Amino acid sequence: MQKFPMTAEGLAKLEEELRLLKSEERPSIIRAIAEARAHGDLSENAEYHAARERQSFIEGRIGELESIIPSVEVIDVSRMTGDQVRFGAKVTILDEETEKEQTYRIVGQYEADMKSNSISLSSPLAKALMGKKVGDSVEVPAPGGSRAVEITQVSF
Repeated sequence: MQKFPMTAEGLAKLEEELRLLKSEERPSIIRAIAEARAHGDLSENAEYHAARERQSFIEGRIGELESIIPSVEVIDVSRMTGDQVRFGAKVTILDEETEKEQTYRIVGQYEADMKSNSISLSSPLAKALMGKKVGDSVEVPAPGGSRAVEITQVSF
């Protein structure tokens, strides 16, 4: 069985999502389907079809989470130190062309979220940064061509 690295916070979020889907979303959608069925002809009942589609999504996500969670290998980031980029690190980089600074946290593929600047360990940026240290200049592959960035800070 393939193991997936993840932070303790990431695992907690997945477990909470699974709990909500099973204890709240699933019963709610079952009630919605029953209510929609009570309206009569199912072939032209938009509420019924929407509820069934939502049920399909929920059941799929439950199945996905039930297969991911047992395969998680929790990495304790709180005990990590140093200035070398590795899993769990918060890395601040400076784009050498635009002088724009950006901070990312390197996490597992199932907890990556660009809204919170968490990038997957398998992303091109994370792959380029792994093993590098503060002060290193790194070429990062990008859709518009490679970009040079400098690592200005690494923290855990």
